[in-house]
Amino acid sequence: MSSLALKSQDGRKLSPSAVKLRLLKRLRCTLRYEKKAWAAGAVHVAGVDEVGRGSLFGPVVAAAVILDPAYRVRGLRDSKLLWPERREVLAERIRTHALAWAVAAVDAARIDQINIYQASRQAMREAVLLLAQPPDHLLVDAVKLDCELPQNAIIHGDALSASIAAASILAKVERDRMMCAWDAVFPAYGLASHKGYSTPQHLAALREHGPSPLHRQSFAPVWQNPVPQEAFAFMSEEEAGELSVEDLAG
Repeated sequence: MSSLALKSQDGRKLSPSAVKLRLLKRLRCTLRYEKKAWAAGAVHVAGVDEVGRGSLFGPVVAAAVILDPAYRVRGLRDSKLLWPERREVLAERIRTHALAWAVAAVDAARIDQINIYQASRQAMREAVLLLAQPPDHLLVDAVKLDCELPQNAIIHGDALSASIAAASILAKVERDRMMCAWDAVFPAYGLASHKGYSTPQHLAALREHGPSPLHRQSFAPVWQNPVPQEAFAFMSEEEAGELSVEDLAG
């Protein structure tokens, strides 16, 4: 990447996230990885991706999608590059026309137990296992999964592979829906706006209120917070323990 690409038009240095976004926008999302797998004899090629690795709150969510080779879902690309309204439209098309799709989540408590990398891999593997149509080849965004299926780990896969992009979109739409549901339970944090990520608004709320029971206690911005975790007035300890992501997602 040239040095010019690291600066904005007015000469200001871009942040690493802005540089990455520019890179992703240049990549073309196609079926070339799927076509290679099909040519090698695979029939049901599943794209797999996750969202929420960097969030401070709630689950990491993964999806697996087997696209229909006979139906092209136009406009597929990395979910980060799409407006929310466009993601919703594409998610509906994916769910309608894919040969199979599935979504799985690993909650904050499990993330704290096994770390976010392993939790992400677990969520992706669970999504694959939930597919109604068993896949015979996997295209995975950046990592290898613990399964015996042939698989390709593709760096920036959600910006390069149509199947992985489709999985990215389904996972993002589902996780955003969960965050909006949790926003009604924990309104002090503004989850509906930032989806649990480390924004100034979220960090300010953590400093003021301390973490909720569903914040990732192993993440530094949470455990370094000076305010201790407190039970919410409207929830007893038993109720807090019984309330799960599945309850809100249902």
